[in-house]
Amino acid sequence: MLVLAACAALVTCQLLGVAIGAIISKLIASTAFLAVAIHSGAARSRYGRTVFLGLICAWCGDMFLLGDSQGLFLAGLVSFLLGHVAYVAAFWRHGQSYRWSLSALLPVAAISFLVSAWLAPFLPPDMVIPVRVYTFIISLMVMTAFGARGAGSTALIPAGAALFYLSDLSVATMQFTEPEFPTYIWGLPFYYTGQLMLALSVVSANRKE
Repeated sequence: MLVLAACAALVTCQLLGVAIGAIISKLIASTAFLAVAIHSGAARSRYGRTVFLGLICAWCGDMFLLGDSQGLFLAGLVSFLLGHVAYVAAFWRHGQSYRWSLSALLPVAAISFLVSAWLAPFLPPDMVIPVRVYTFIISLMVMTAFGARGAGSTALIPAGAALFYLSDLSVATMQFTEPEFPTYIWGLPFYYTGQLMLALSVVSANRKE
């Protein structure tokens, strides 16, 4: 409840332009999903520890994105990229159904291709390669999340991964384009709900291991 309440406060503060309120709300919301993972027993399984590493990377990315410079955005991009890599490792560790992951390949690849083509005209030259690498990794994360579900994992894993993926689209839209409305209105709730689901997914992994 603290994660979601702080997320609501964050969206409100950003809409109202209350910078200090947004900083405090983000710090609370992001720290709270770490606390959820710890309380859920992340330390008791290899899956849980790897997911917790991903959550820590996400926390660092959130803090970097408090700034508005290109350098801080790139640092945030790297942090989230490492978080996605950690999630891929965790989902792979949980077990994979290749039929499920391959079934997710076509829709995920299609969405990623369309988004990349849409963003291409807006990207600065020095961001083209980082964004392409990032897009590949987040697509792989979603595929392995569905593969884990096919191998018997909790539905929290693909749901959380999909919400994280969609929230990244919100960040890219705000960073590189000029949307008619602030996409963080839906992006932030998707992001924090996704992280919360992944934090809670360690409970089922503890039972399995």
